Amino acid sequence: CAVKAAQVLSEIAKNEEMKKPCIEADLVLTLIPLLESTDQEMLLHAGRAIGRICYDNRDLQEELVKVGVITSLVRILTDYAESEPLVHVDLLALCNLADLDTAKEALSKTKVAEQLVKQLRRAENHERLEIVFEVLQALAENDALKVQLVEAGVQEVLSEILLRLQGSSQAEDTCIVKAASDLIVSLLLGEKYLPSGIFKTLPSGRMQTVICRVSFCSLGEHFLMASQSELNGNCVRMVQLGVIHQLLDLLEKHVESGDVSVQHAALSALRNLAIPVVNKIQMLEEGVAERIQALLRSEMPPVQFKLLGTLRMLADGQADAAEILGQDPMLLSRLVQWCSANDHTGVHGEANRLLASILRHNRSQEVVKAIQEAQGVKHLVSMTTSEHAAMQNEALNALAIASAIDLETLEESFKESQLVQSLHKLLQDDNTSPEVKYNSLGLLCSLLNSGDLRQEIEEDKIKETLEQLCSHSNANVVKEAVTTLQVLRGET
Repeated sequence: CAVKAAQVLSEIAKNEEMKKPCIEADLVLTLIPLLESTDQEMLLHAGRAIGRICYDNRDLQEELVKVGVITSLVRILTDYAESEPLVHVDLLALCNLADLDTAKEALSKTKVAEQLVKQLRRAENHERLEIVFEVLQALAENDALKVQLVEAGVQEVLSEILLRLQGSSQAEDTCIVKAASDLIVSLLLGEKYLPSGIFKTLPSGRMQTVICRVSFCSLGEHFLMASQSELNGNCVRMVQLGVIHQLLDLLEKHVESGDVSVQHAALSALRNLAIPVVNKIQMLEEGVAERIQALLRSEMPPVQFKLLGTLRMLADGQADAAEILGQDPMLLSRLVQWCSANDHTGVHGEANRLLASILRHNRSQEVVKAIQEAQGVKHLVSMTTSEHAAMQNEALNALAIASAIDLETLEESFKESQLVQSLHKLLQDDNTSPEVKYNSLGLLCSLLNSGDLRQEIEEDKIKETLEQLCSHSNANVVKEAVTTLQVLRGET
């Protein structure tokens, strides 16, 4: 009667209210030995019953792993690989357990990777593919299992799936492509554990272009969720792996064709890879900044936005890069044009931030003159009144550095754009953050070195505002207000 009893239990356990009585009756521990049976019907019903009783119950799932259920599941997947019902139940069980570290550890001591790759290859419908991908994605979080998956040839199967589904507009196919690309990214990010490197094992030419296209979109999502230390380590490993050249080649192939999705994905990856300082240096040495400027003529806002973000990340903290970018007439002309693109807020913001970044990180009088001639100064003055404090501070710091380098060149633009009046409003506004007030005072202090601007400051009666700020609640603001007041009075 055991088979029939197991079948009854599997039906009873469908009801949420019946799970607790099943657990209290110790039915799980009673059912587990049945997974050693050679009767496929017994395995099917016992597996379903255990899975339903233990679903969403972490304590019970941990108990299952502890008593050795993983070995039974892998045995069933191996011995009955052609049985659709059994494989389905087995995969669901693995799917429920795979998030547990103890389960991953137990699975790493089996040949589950080979069996899952085999099931991925023979999967004929979307539902089966999705279940296998869900299990693989969980297992790819384990270093040892990553290696086993690559050794089992998972990358080759993923290549075949992506190539088969490329260009499909069906929602189900899109989900599979996304799952495959996410898995590739998980394996790529584990490069330090792989003996030969997954990227080197992927087919070249057209197939690799497909893989690059989808997997780097997913890579961008990973970067958003990763911790800073994890992010830096992964980025450095990927640049060392030579991914930069793959991305640049991909970009150049699609500049003329105008394939926005490829350009957007590649630029997203380049921007994130440029975050670690060591990567910035290597990427600049390899001519990334020059090569991606071919996209300046793009009329597609998503590409413009990512291009600006990538260039800004490359220039961050790199004086040489800022000097090169700051003396490129075509780039500056396009930047100033995009700074006025109020119909595309993202492009408008990134263009202003890149302009500010070039000034902040450069130490060259030639760059200051080039930005002045390109009429970029007025946009930075406008940026000081942005609704985002981060952008305000970037603009204020950029203008302060530029003023220290060559105030004489900027003097006329500052007067035309009413910089003094803008700074006064920031200092008077109670809603202005202390950091913005502090940076505004620093810039104001620099402007006092100009006779004409000093006169504007005196005429605008900023002295009274400075005196009030000397009793501000923030100590840094008070200190800077006192210093600025002393300079204004001619005391220092």
